Amino acid sequence: MNIPPMNILFITAHKYLPQMYGGLQTSTDELCHSLKACGHTVSILAGLMPGGLFGLTSRIKMKLNKLICGHPVTMDNVLGYRVWRSWFPAQEVAYVASLEKPDLIVVLAIEPILMGLAALPTGIPVMMQLMDVEFKDHGGDFTKLGNIACMSNSHFTAKKYKDAYGLDSTVIYPFIAPEKYKTNTTRENVTFINPVAEKGLAVALETARLCPDIPFTFIEGWPLAPHQREPLMAALGSLPNVTFLPPQGDMRNVYGKCKILFAPSQWEEAYGRVATEAQMSAIPVVGSNRAGLAEAIGPGGVMLAYDAPAQDWADAIKKLWNDQIYYDQISQAALAYASRPEMGYDYLLTAMEQSFKAAANQ
Repeated sequence: MNIPPMNILFITAHKYLPQMYGGLQTSTDELCHSLKACGHTVSILAGLMPGGLFGLTSRIKMKLNKLICGHPVTMDNVLGYRVWRSWFPAQEVAYVASLEKPDLIVVLAIEPILMGLAALPTGIPVMMQLMDVEFKDHGGDFTKLGNIACMSNSHFTAKKYKDAYGLDSTVIYPFIAPEKYKTNTTRENVTFINPVAEKGLAVALETARLCPDIPFTFIEGWPLAPHQREPLMAALGSLPNVTFLPPQGDMRNVYGKCKILFAPSQWEEAYGRVATEAQMSAIPVVGSNRAGLAEAIGPGGVMLAYDAPAQDWADAIKKLWNDQIYYDQISQAALAYASRPEMGYDYLLTAMEQSFKAAANQ
């Protein structure tokens, strides 16, 4: 089905690349590039972080723009498409939409109700891309959005919104471009991505301590504040088997050395795209059986209760690490699960395009 070119504006209160790396940011970036390749026009309105050279230059540009047109917002093309940034993006939705003139505004996670309510007065069709289930942080009452098109990133997410609001939504898994993740791997370490409390940092630290002969690599994801970084570095100082790396632009460098992906997440993940990223290279996952992460891992890994004792996590990792026959079995299952039809590149891109077109015509 050929979709006529569309102009799509994505909006979120979250910070965006290159300032923050996470599932929302990478999924959206890969989708934007693929939509552009199909002839669509894409742009994003997101939050801004003050730190670093990028943050400093953006702040200067934002101040200049406020003096010129009265709107504290900045725009850059560092990612190959227009990204608008502001301290308070909800306040700039109407302004950015008036410049971009999109056919559709797609609301992403982080204060989605606040952002959606800011988009409705523009008169432009709005679609909610449901990417988390942290209802208390949504910035408003979902029912105030009225009858609005919605897309969920997992069956778990869809059910949570159905139970909470009686809402029906189309389920389309996060967009993942295989060429950015598929790689041959030397299987040298256990990889833990995003070492923060929500993702199971305490579990990961204790598990690494219980597996002194197994090398672990911790990869920074969300920017670590000083009150997070300092105790983490202190803890890693007593764990010689753990290597810490900053955020990685090319995840093939990470998965190219990974034997097991460790994902002991402690919160209700809406999906858990790192599981699929790893499985694309036949890397098994040891992770929580909680929420959407269980849907992401499926048969391609070993799942435990999120609050299981650290010794149980260590035993699961040791078995995969040391039992080659068992490892090969789970590895093959991981690759097969990542190759399921509904995760296919063409399937996802077509499904996204069709959903966007239907929402724009609503």
